[in-house]
Amino acid sequence: MNRLATSLVLAALVAVAGCRQDMHDQDKYQAFERNDFFDDQRASRPLVAGAVPRGHLQEDETFFTGLANGAMVERVPLRVDRELIERGRERYDVFCSPCHDRVGTGNGMIVQRGYKQPASFHEARLIDVPDGYFFQAISNGFGVMPSYARQVPTRDRWAIVAYIRALQLSQSAQPDDLTADDLARLKVTEAAE
Repeated sequence: MNRLATSLVLAALVAVAGCRQDMHDQDKYQAFERNDFFDDQRASRPLVAGAVPRGHLQEDETFFTGLANGAMVERVPLRVDRELIERGRERYDVFCSPCHDRVGTGNGMIVQRGYKQPASFHEARLIDVPDGYFFQAISNGFGVMPSYARQVPTRDRWAIVAYIRALQLSQSAQPDDLTADDLARLKVTEAAE
């Protein structure tokens, strides 16, 4: 080996020997690891009495999971009004309509391009499910549908559920279900067309 090659090899060995893993090999405990310092042997310490949770406290089981005592909730746990349904329509159009289409028949643009077709929201079995069922499907995914919990905030997921119910009602509404004012407005709209 010539002198230059020997010098380079020695320099590389010194450089490698000088690399330390102090940041990588820190003295620390992982969650749920054993720690003999404490009487209860736990490295993860309980919260200090009186600590105030910040950020992601989700005490309302019904609102955050769609479940009440382990069973799916029957109705949206929010006041369902025009504002909530409009928000649900907006979020539905963004996140749901690519597969479920704008009226919920399951024939969105993604499906028309080869993606597996979801069930129509207008099938009897989906009309009869509790509202918590739709919330759970949006939150956790169902079949080939992924979870939308990260993209769609909890309140907006409930708004989408309210809008799905409005879609279902719109497809099965009968003239007898409408008020006299609604019927009059429909007649005016039909006459204008």
